[in-house]
Order: sequence, then C-alpha cells, then structure tokens
Amino acid sequence: MRMLALYSIKGGVGKTASAVNLAAEAARAGYRVLLWDLDPQAATSFYLRVKPKVRGGVERLVKGKASFDKAIRATQVEGLDLLPAALASREMDALLASRGASHLRQILKPVRNDYDLVILDCPPSLSHLSENIFSSVDALLVPVVPTVLSLRTLDQLQDFLDDHDIACTVWPFITLADRRRNLHREVMDGFHERWPLRLSTAIPSASAVERMGLERAPVRDYAPRTAAARAYTALWREIDQRLH
Repeated sequence: MRMLALYSIKGGVGKTASAVNLAAEAARAGYRVLLWDLDPQAATSFYLRVKPKVRGGVERLVKGKASFDKAIRATQVEGLDLLPAALASREMDALLASRGASHLRQILKPVRNDYDLVILDCPPSLSHLSENIFSSVDALLVPVVPTVLSLRTLDQLQDFLDDHDIACTVWPFITLADRRRNLHREVMDGFHERWPLRLSTAIPSASAVERMGLERAPVRDYAPRTAAARAYTALWREIDQRLH
C-alpha cells in the first residue's frame, strides 16, 4: 500500500481540489484508492458528497478501537473510497502527540490489503499531525501557486524537514497557473532549478476547477474536455510513473 499526502503550509493553493482529482484519476487507472480527509474543514468530504462524520469518533479510530468498515464510505467514483473528516479531526494533533511518528500508517494497518493507494488531504499547519504525515507517506505532493509567498512556504516546509531530520520526499507542483501573468511565467520558468524533483505538469487557474463546489464531483466528471481535466490526468500519470 502506497501513501501520498496533499500538503501545504499555505491555504488557498488548490490542495483539496488536487487531492480529489488525483484520487479520482488513480481510481480510473485501476487503483483501489482510499482518500482520507484529515482537514476539519471537510472540503474533500463535501466535494464527494459524504457527510463529515466518523462513526465511533476519531479518538477510537486513532486508538484502534473503531472499525474502518463503519467509518469508510464509498463515493460516486468507482474504486474510490473516502474516510471522511469530522469536526473532531481537530483533536487529531493532541491524540497523536504521545504516539509513534508513523502512527498514521499504523492506524491504516487493518485496511492495508484493501487498497493500493492512500491519499491524505491534510490541514495547512505544522503540528504533531503533520509530523506523523511526513513520516508515514511515500511522498508529499505540495501544490504551489506561482507567486513569491507560495514559494516561500515551500522553502519553509523543506527547512522544517531538514531541521527535524525528517527524511520525506517532496514533489511540488504548480497550481492556479495563469501564463498571461508575467510573474507566473517567471516563477514557473525557474521552478525546476530550485526544485529538481518537482512534477512538470501545471494545473491551470480555471473556472472548471472552481465549479467543483457546485458540481460536488471531480472535474473530469462534468468537464472532461477542459484544460484542467487534461492537466489532472497528465499529473496523475506523472505521479504514477514515479510510484513504479
């Protein structure tokens, strides 16, 4: 079972949209996918039409006392299941503080044979939860808007990993890109020099992605011919190649 996390210190960078669309692309490619909504705001759960509630509570899940069968929900995308967020997800940090660094992977042990891929949609914070994420996943997928402040948070993330001696692979990629803007073009053109492990596919700033809140579905479900849908397909293929 491989694990990936959509993570950014900065909010508003297209993290949740990318988590939902990449999980859907992986499922369409034949993977058995579990998407875990770790963000108490529950945007992923909303996009996939699942109520933000974990039966038995997050605490019982963390302590291994709750059944995943009662917590995991099927979605409208075949092959994609969701472990929804709950308001109590904000307690995850305190619950994980006294546990091992890779406890998230341990939590998922009961279902490791049921899924080929787990994708985590993470809250934008640096905490015990994020440290558990860093030490549990095979790679961090970090969406970056092509602006100076967004690049700065990527540097801050790498500095945190280095300072805490956390060996976590970081695969940044560009989101909300608008090549009509000079700054966006300048940042994108120099991105590969600073981040050689960056994913080359950029997700455009597009109304099709913004409509996810209305359609409550992955972009390819309702706008399959758009540039955004094609970009998410290409981004997933690039990630898939790296996983093999």
